[in-house]
Amino acid sequence: MSDDQTPAEEFNEVADAAVDEIIALKAEVQALKDQMLRVAADAENAKRRAEREANDARAFAIQKFGRDLLTVADTLDRALAAPVDDPAVKNFVVGMEMTQKSLMSAFENNGLMKIDPPKGEKFDPHQHQAMMEQAAPDVAAGGVIQVLQPGYELLGRLIRPAMVVVAAKGSGADLPPAAAEAAPAANPYAANDGEAGGSVDTKA
Repeated sequence: MSDDQTPAEEFNEVADAAVDEIIALKAEVQALKDQMLRVAADAENAKRRAEREANDARAFAIQKFGRDLLTVADTLDRALAAPVDDPAVKNFVVGMEMTQKSLMSAFENNGLMKIDPPKGEKFDPHQHQAMMEQAAPDVAAGGVIQVLQPGYELLGRLIRPAMVVVAAKGSGADLPPAAAEAAPAANPYAANDGEAGGSVDTKA
């Protein structure tokens, strides 16, 4: 306190200094909070990147092995789809069904997931491959009518698309009932407007 300051002036000066210090401290705290958030975000990004790289490495390591096993799964599917009347053979089929379930469980435990779209699901060029088009009175155009061969994805990465039959445009559920009955069957090998992944495979 200088000799010419009153107590009130001295108080105001101390109060102003305290306010300035509080403002500076608040700014410093905010800067530290921002820095902490940036560090936390960088750590989270690094964690996600490491997980993604680990998944990619794992997928690359088992992709060929997994693709080779798909042939086994396809063979089991075809065998189990065949009609069986002989009681002796039925017992064998039960064993095959158990084998198939064990194989599917092993697939899922290792990130290999089956793509088997239900009837009526919209055609997805990222997961499906259209083998042919057919008229379908109960399925809208562009919907899946039948799965000829299921697809598979490994840890989110497609390794084989599901081969499907797709409802043709201009017939079926997208038309009035009378028109649907009168509509001729579409060319099963007609192109599907050239959409990416959506063209019909004429080599099937």
